Amino acid sequence: MFFQNDIQTMSRSDIESLQLDRLKKLVKYCYDNVPFYHKRFDEAGVSPDDIKSLKDIERIPFTTKADMRDNYPFGMFAVPNKKIVRIHASSGTTGKPTVVGYTKNDLEAWSDCVARIAEGAGASDESIVQICFGYGLFTGALGLHYGLEKLGATIVPNSSGNTEKTLMLMQDFGTTAVVATPSYAQYMGELAKEKGILKNIHLKHGILGSEGCTIEMRNAIEATTGMFVTDNYGMSELGGPGVSGECQERDGLHINEDHFLCEIIDPQTGEVLPAGSEGELVVTTLTKEGMPVLRYRTRDITRITYEKCRCGRTFARMAKTRGRSDDMLKIRGVNVFPSQIESVLMGFPEIAPHYQLVLTRANYADHLEIKVELNEEYSNMLDNYTQLEDLHNRVTHELRVVLGIATKLTIVDCKTLERFQGKAKRILDLRNQES
Repeated sequence: MFFQNDIQTMSRSDIESLQLDRLKKLVKYCYDNVPFYHKRFDEAGVSPDDIKSLKDIERIPFTTKADMRDNYPFGMFAVPNKKIVRIHASSGTTGKPTVVGYTKNDLEAWSDCVARIAEGAGASDESIVQICFGYGLFTGALGLHYGLEKLGATIVPNSSGNTEKTLMLMQDFGTTAVVATPSYAQYMGELAKEKGILKNIHLKHGILGSEGCTIEMRNAIEATTGMFVTDNYGMSELGGPGVSGECQERDGLHINEDHFLCEIIDPQTGEVLPAGSEGELVVTTLTKEGMPVLRYRTRDITRITYEKCRCGRTFARMAKTRGRSDDMLKIRGVNVFPSQIESVLMGFPEIAPHYQLVLTRANYADHLEIKVELNEEYSNMLDNYTQLEDLHNRVTHELRVVLGIATKLTIVDCKTLERFQGKAKRILDLRNQES
């Protein structure tokens, strides 16, 4: 039996019937209570009465991050501020942050969604979970906190930073699960190994999120830490974590379909693609009161399957995101996703799971340099030119086969590249700097 088992095992027809009922109510709610949507509907010649089937959602205009920034801070809210009990926001590193408001009912639904995902990942009321996301406006920490708490787990609100103290608490408290970014989970494992205390840490589960995690990176983290790693998905514009998450079958991320209606579109044309196609994920929040969102363009590239999972859950599953349509690198006419590069690098045991992509421009052409670290046990290769050259040639060849272009590969010693306690900053774009 699962947390909220009757919901997570609904038939496909019942799921779609519930979604349609909620979609109809949501569209009218947005039209009546959010001036932005009222205007957008009128401009598109769409009325709430036009929504008679799930396919009719295609008549509704998309919502983008730019729309949210244009309505900063509270222009997307559907209720007066007195009914908003919490506010979160994105980091705003590329402009004004996107702000999200929650009613009491929103917080309850949010914690339900996260509890389902955490249980699917292996957490239970017997788990001691250390949350290593930064607490504050970022949705990740408090989102996982209240979802895990609803599940009955013991929460250690560790936050990020002071990794040595984090590892001490893991030993002293007998922590069994950790919430973190993939890159920070790997860093904690490496530091514990370096200090000789890994044998005193008994993590069973890594509930990772906030940045992409390829299967190859997941395998590297598991090899370092010994824990079972799952991925979960969400973003602040949709309310935070809780949109989807992997169960222990790890055959896609279960979408909480009673709360989120997902589509896959062609990122160039906006056309809705057939089931099973790869494209950009678009999400509608079916139950949000404080800040409902219609057809939000996430820019994340994935695909969705509607087959029942081996675990018994019937919710649709999205594949691990392959990258973002706006993070895709176009190098000399070739589309390159960072996840492709990561998958190649993690296939070489000599290469550590830390890398940086440096973009430059010379002679009117873009160039990509890939900086990688040697794994510690292979650091002596720096003194053996023949071995180093052989590794360089093998990695360069594989990158060219997968990416379809030549790249510059730079191999550096272990522990040379910067480590991150939040989201890893993998891409350094220097193309606008003069050469």
